[in-house]
Formats: sequence, C-alpha cells, structure tokens
Amino acid sequence: KGLIKIYIILYQRQYICPFMLLHQHALSWARAPAACLNFNCMLILLPVCRNLLSFLRGSIQCCSRTAARQLDRNLTFHKLVAYMIAFHTAVHIIAHLFNFEYFMDAQLNRNHSHLPFILSEIGNDENVSFLNPIRISSRLTQPQGSPTIVMFTTIAGLTGVVITLALILIITSSMEVIRRSYFEVFWYTHHLFVIFFIGLVFHGFGRIVRGQTSRSLDSNDPDVCADRFEDWGKNESGCAVPAFAGNPPMTWKWVVGPMFLYVCERLVRIYRSHQKVVITKVVMHPSKTLELQMKKKGFHMEVGQYVFIQCPSISRLEWHPFTLTSAPEEDYFSVHVRIVGDWTQALYEACGGNKSELQEAWKLPKVAIDGPFGTASEDVFRYEVVMLVGAGIGVTPFASILKSVWYKHIQNNEGVFTKKIYFYWLCPETEAFEWFADLLQSLERQMTEKDMADFLSYNIYLTRWKEKEAAHLRVHHEDENDPITGLKQKTLYGKPNWDNEFTNIASTHPGSKVGVFLCGPPMLGKSLEKQSISHTEAGVKFIFNKENF
Repeated sequence: KGLIKIYIILYQRQYICPFMLLHQHALSWARAPAACLNFNCMLILLPVCRNLLSFLRGSIQCCSRTAARQLDRNLTFHKLVAYMIAFHTAVHIIAHLFNFEYFMDAQLNRNHSHLPFILSEIGNDENVSFLNPIRISSRLTQPQGSPTIVMFTTIAGLTGVVITLALILIITSSMEVIRRSYFEVFWYTHHLFVIFFIGLVFHGFGRIVRGQTSRSLDSNDPDVCADRFEDWGKNESGCAVPAFAGNPPMTWKWVVGPMFLYVCERLVRIYRSHQKVVITKVVMHPSKTLELQMKKKGFHMEVGQYVFIQCPSISRLEWHPFTLTSAPEEDYFSVHVRIVGDWTQALYEACGGNKSELQEAWKLPKVAIDGPFGTASEDVFRYEVVMLVGAGIGVTPFASILKSVWYKHIQNNEGVFTKKIYFYWLCPETEAFEWFADLLQSLERQMTEKDMADFLSYNIYLTRWKEKEAAHLRVHHEDENDPITGLKQKTLYGKPNWDNEFTNIASTHPGSKVGVFLCGPPMLGKSLEKQSISHTEAGVKFIFNKENF
C-alpha cells in the first residue's frame, strides 16, 4: 500500500485523467506491482550466477564470515524472489483486468456529459494522442476491440500472455516433487526464463498505460479543467484538449545489468565445458553408488566444494551438481553419484555399471566439469570444535573433510586450528555404509597410531533395519568390531537425541565457537538450527551451516 501511495503522489497530476477514466485506483494497483516486478526481476538472476558468488564469497570471507554464510543461502533467496515475482504478477494481471473493464464501460456508456466517455473519445479520429486503448471509429457506435482482442493484438497484451504462461510453467515445474522425480522436466522448463525476460523487456514498448504530457499539463491543468470538460478546446475556456502519451519502457534499465552478468556466467561455463576431463577410475559401490575419479588441468579445490557435471552422450544441456569427495591433497578429484533418476541411471550404464566385465578406458563417456564452487563446508577448519551431520548420501561433503584431516595429520600440519570433530551419520540402510566404511576405518587406525583417538568422535545411526539384520546384529553385538561398519565404534540404532548431544558438547567445550555443518533434509536442518540457537549461551556459541544445491 505504501508503494501505491507513493505512485499516487509522484504521478498525481500526470495520471489524474486516467484515474478519472478508471474511477478506481486499479491503475495504482497495476503500476505499483509492476515496479516491484522490475526490482525482483533484477534480483532473480544474481543468486544463480555461481562464479560471481564464489568470487564474492572468497573476497568477503576475510572480512565477514557472517556475510559469507548469507551467500550460501543463495537458492533460498532465489526462491523467495520467485515467490514475490509470482505474487506481484498476479496482482498486476488482476488490476489490469479491472482496468480493461473500466475502459470498455467508458466506451459503451456514450454519454457526452460523462467525463470518462469524453476522455475515451480523445484520439478516435486521426489523432494518435489517445487515452483509452479500446478504440472506436467515429463512423461506428461499437468499440473496434474488446479486452480479449487488445490482449492478443497489442505488444503489451501479447507479451503479457507469453511471460505469464512461461512463469506458470517455471513455477509449477519447480515444485520439489517434480524436481526430485522428474529433474529433466524442471531443467528444461526452467530455461523458459529466456522467453520470460525477452517478453518482459518488450512488455512496456506498447505504452498501453498512458498519462498526460508535460506540455499538455500547462494548457490543461486537471485540477482546474476537470470540471470544465464540456468546454475543452474552446478559446474562452482556457482549457485545451489534453494530449496523452505512454511512458517510455523502463524494465530494460533494471534487468540489463543482471542479464549481462548471467551471459558472462554462461560464457565461463561454456569455456569450462570444453576443457578436457579424464576419468581415471570408476568404482561401483554397493547400494548403487558410482564413484568417478577424474583429472583436469588447472583444477584446484577446497574441502566441501561441489562441481556441476555434464555428460554430452546423455544430454548436452543438463548439468547436475555433485559434492567433491576427494581431498585437496590428492592428485585427482572424485564424486560419488547415487543412482536415483534417469540421468544418473544413464551415467551408471555408460560407465559399465550394468555389465559384469571391466569397462575399457577408451569406452568411458566424456564428461565436462564446471566448478568447483564454494559452500558452507569450506569454513570447517575455521572452528576449534566442529559438528558434522550427514544423512544418507549427504555424507559426501564430509568425506572430503575427513580425508583432508587425515592428510593434514599425516603431514604433521601444525596450522590446523580444529581441535575436535564430532561426526554424525544417519543412514536408513546398511548397504549405504559400505562405501564410506573404508575411509572411517583408515581414519580410526591412523588416529589410534598417532595417539589422537580423541580428535574424532563419530556416531553412526541406522534409522531403519530389517528383522534378519536385527537378528544378525544381536548375535555379533559383543564382537570387538561393529558387524556393519567394521569399526570399533558400534553402530547406534534409531535417531540421535540432539538436545543431549548439544548439551554434552557445550559442557565439554565451554567458551568455544562450535561450527555445526549439515548436509541433509530440510526438516533435520530446522531441528539442528533450532538446537544451535537454544544452546548458544554466554559460554559457548553454536553456528549453524547448511549445504544448499
């Protein structure tokens, strides 16, 4: 409402005649959301400029860790801006529907003592200075167009229909159920944003909303001449026939900068996609998890970062994000891909996952890599005490962190600030443990040899199990090593009591800043964020960080 009032104040004289024609403030309800749309459309592309965000994150990291963490919420911000675009679009459309009804009524109510009709009559002949976009010829008594005809025969109407349809498809296909189950639908319809922005830029070129010109305001002051409309144009009246003109299009001024940045972003991605990537090793893990080890010239990474992968033999347009599971100290970089959709299944088959014999290296598919890009996990070594929480395949960012910890202690790196790591892994099935168990066993052995067993505390939770598994676990419960993971630390069953966990850590490390890092479902994220806030006291501070893709 405040923005609507501002519009009424700023354009009071210029738009007095349109207000008289429309009777109501529907024009303000259309113009104010249009201004909000310009602002939000300026913002919508910025959160998906990944290279720009990585640059900003690295630049401000040294100055403000809090500001850097806000950049990790780029997709949340992107969604919120999209919701506002949808809302203001709906208000803008509804307001203009009312406007066109008022325009039509003004033409049909042919009463020469009625000001809206007089305003509608202006420009009916050869005069192009009209106010009412629904025109009527002087030889006819009925309007030449209807709101529907104007909608599909004017620049504003046609582009409005196109960008509205594009927006509906983009938003509906972005629902989580579609994004998770039919990613290709989400991916392809999301690229309708190109049509949306083209239509948005040209939408204002029709200049369908018109106001009184500055020169006309001098010869026809609405405050003085509004009550003398029957004498407009007569010499003795002092009120000339008002002239109207549409506002010049303004949207392009709002979106040209972000569009330029996004084009640069895509050019960088195209350049990277043509850099050679070599798959050096393919490992088929249990629970249909594929590990790709790769090399690329000039590739440098940090812990917890992620890359986008394209496989041209599957699709030249699709890029999918995967967390790097290798450590910066290794001479290759790797990802673990869980087979859950059409694209990942096609990659699994292209790498020979459905064949019993070994795949020859020259038969492996070509891939393109875009990245790496920074995430919240990059900050893990900036905290003295760290909580790592992974759920299912969400453990992948922490594989990189734990490997890097291992290498740093092997190399006697005294610059490691982190003194204690608490690692929690919640997994619904026993098979998913297998690919990660080797790393944990190596870490456990290494820490024991270096007399650093207290450095890493890990708790593995099995959240679901079958009766046969339960019987097997009861038989082997007294074994020295856990029957599932082979670790000395036994697997726990059910879900952790987070309140107890946070309380114990707070009492063990008074006066510390504890970094809480999660890669898992939103509900778990809300629970951990709530615990971080409630257990932050004068003595200890929990800082919550979540991975976002």
